[in-house]
Amino acid sequence: MSITAVLETCLYAEDLDAAERFFATVLGLDVFSRETGRHVFFRCGTSMFLVFNPVRTSTTPSEVNGARIPAHGTIGAGHVAFRIAADELAAWRSRLADADIAIETEVDWPNGGRSLYVRDPAGNSVELATAAIWGLRD
Repeated sequence: MSITAVLETCLYAEDLDAAERFFATVLGLDVFSRETGRHVFFRCGTSMFLVFNPVRTSTTPSEVNGARIPAHGTIGAGHVAFRIAADELAAWRSRLADADIAIETEVDWPNGGRSLYVRDPAGNSVELATAAIWGLRD
């Protein structure tokens, strides 16, 4: 028995419309579902990326098929890293510049990988990273 992958991960943002524009338009993720004022969910390869409004989810548990989903949320900047191909770094720099998204920092990691760090509209740290930062192949 073992865990095989991260199925979903999430960040929190009160302005879900701004989050949706950033993650769908700038980063190119496909919207899977949304509930006005509560969440917007995106497909991310074989995983899911979720953005919840912490005002709603930290105080109001939800129910799905009769099962109660525990309340959850956080205040303050979170972090997520999206895997990108090493040969697409220049294209990502251009895409971010075209969208007027400033690269906060760029890191060359000891394993040879590279990361670009930007901020989403909620102030979360969003990393675009090559697999080599963790010793993985593209």
